[in-house]
Amino acid sequence: MPRPTSFRLPEELLERIEVESRSVGASITQLVSSLLDEGLKTRRFPGVVYRNGPLGRRAALVGGPDVWEVVRDLAAAPGRGMDRVENLVAETGLSAASVLLAADFYASFPEEVDALIETDERAAEEVRLQAHRREQLLSP
Repeated sequence: MPRPTSFRLPEELLERIEVESRSVGASITQLVSSLLDEGLKTRRFPGVVYRNGPLGRRAALVGGPDVWEVVRDLAAAPGRGMDRVENLVAETGLSAASVLLAADFYASFPEEVDALIETDERAAEEVRLQAHRREQLLSP
């Protein structure tokens, strides 16, 4: 449950927060909470950043794919343990350190990553269903 907290912030920072909250359509509390959460996570996991996209803000590797994509592919990679990591490295060209960074992030925040994987799976299933319906319609 949220609890009231008070901070004294410089006026210039408060103005930037207000402008940003209006820009993204979020309350100041929502924006500050999100920024603090993301900042603490990226501080704990250097090499992870947050990006905007169709699924909202999500964790990604600096200069690379989203964390959820790496985790999804790692779970599907053949092998066990580091063999699985090496197979994914060979397939994607990512470094083993990047794959392990994504795995470590997932180990700390599985709900965040799993929610994005589930959203992607639902979207893929909807695309498959639409393609099947179209094929049925167009088939003699």
